[in-house]
Amino acid sequence: MRELCKILIVDDEILVRQGIKHHLNWEQYGFQIVGEASNGKEALALMKRLSPHIVITDIVMPVMDGEEFTRVLKAHDPQVEVIVLSSYGEFNYVRSTFQSGVADYILKPKLETEELLQVLQNTARKIPGLHYTERTADGGLSLDQRLERLLAGFPPEEGERFQEYFPYDTFVLLGADLSRVAGEPHSYIAGLAASLEARLKEAPFPARPRTMLADGKRLLMLVNLPREHVRQAVHAVKELAAGKAEAMPEMVWAISSGFADLNQLEEVYREEWLQLLYYRFYFPDRILMLQDELPAAREPEVFDMKRLLADLKKERYAEAFGRLRDYAARVAGNYRIPPFEFKAFLGNAIFNMTVVITETNERLKELDGMKYAYFKAIDEAEDAGEAIARLNGFLEEAEKLAAAKSQPAGDGNMRKLLEYIDEHYGEPLTLSSLSRHFHFNPSYLSSYFSAHNAEGFSEYLNKIRINKAAELLRKGELTIAEISGRVGYSDHSYFTKVFRKQTGMSPSQYRRHDYGKKD
Repeated sequence: MRELCKILIVDDEILVRQGIKHHLNWEQYGFQIVGEASNGKEALALMKRLSPHIVITDIVMPVMDGEEFTRVLKAHDPQVEVIVLSSYGEFNYVRSTFQSGVADYILKPKLETEELLQVLQNTARKIPGLHYTERTADGGLSLDQRLERLLAGFPPEEGERFQEYFPYDTFVLLGADLSRVAGEPHSYIAGLAASLEARLKEAPFPARPRTMLADGKRLLMLVNLPREHVRQAVHAVKELAAGKAEAMPEMVWAISSGFADLNQLEEVYREEWLQLLYYRFYFPDRILMLQDELPAAREPEVFDMKRLLADLKKERYAEAFGRLRDYAARVAGNYRIPPFEFKAFLGNAIFNMTVVITETNERLKELDGMKYAYFKAIDEAEDAGEAIARLNGFLEEAEKLAAAKSQPAGDGNMRKLLEYIDEHYGEPLTLSSLSRHFHFNPSYLSSYFSAHNAEGFSEYLNKIRINKAAELLRKGELTIAEISGRVGYSDHSYFTKVFRKQTGMSPSQYRRHDYGKKD
């Protein structure tokens, strides 16, 4: 008896997997697609249960790429044949997989039905123990297969009709993304799909739900219903989402607008449903994304990177960093910018700033080594607020280094600072109030003061105040409490403590000692 040659597809792009599945009616040619996985680790977990004869795998994938997957697979199941998919720039990876014993490879940009079929047939004939024969009998596609073809962007077959399955005038795509849920989210998908389908079937309005995707990360359902009941369906999904939110707050739901033609399925999926999931990056507190409930998006604003870098070359750090912070905060409210684009801007800003800062100031070279950690942190940020926090972390590091290692600004500025303190020592003078008066960053002012004066700011201010207090004590006209307040100390006990530290005696001892000298 002839048997079907079983195939497992491994690719991190779901539309590539769907495209391969619907290239042909595979059973007609003696093949059966038994499963699919989004990376090598998932594929290895499926091997024992599915027992494929051939694995079609991509090279570049997250978690475990095609090169490592092929090596591990061949070490445990050498009888399984591997066909590699690659792009033009990945041939070095492909070459390394040949050392592990791959059967063949196909360039993705040239992936055509005839070539893929020929490679599979040639490979299947070589498999020992597989009684493979090419099939030519015509076999019709199931409804799920026909819908998957539409979702993958294939045009409908001539004369193809769906009226018997979907009698109502409107379709909606809805579902959930569980990629951030801890544990093993794929174990929740089946139950989640059953709950959603049951809720829609039991609703007080006609609806035909059909699960289209239920992989380890996402649930996608197509619902056919009368247009006048779309709002009720949305309300039903909102209730379910709210009920699941407490147990799985990381899960996000999305509901598309209604559409009338199944030929729009791929467009609505790509251009709206997936986009809604991406928008969650800017709305991390929302559990359900619905186009009608999003605020109006602003027009994208272009950042003047040249001006930023010009300011950095002149070491105008506070001005440059402040403008970048303000821009990033504004852009974080514009959800139309794809998350990867927003992250790329932040990473690019850090890269360019590091180049300019380290070129103009040798003593800030430490930033160059730090930038990679910030690149990674921004790339892994799950929402816009977290990404901005990583940018601000880098800017704070740069400000600290600039303040601590800044070039001397000359004696003129230092003289003005000292003169101001000498004139205003009796006021509630602080580093912050001094920095505001002279338009300095407080951290920078503190480091600058220490670098250009024998004492730091606090030490110098206390010295001036205690010297003035000693002078007043010697005059003997005011009480110690009055002197404390006049030289800037509102706390009498603190004044006494500082005075003793500076002079070696309390204010009253100092006054008696001074009177003793006069006698």
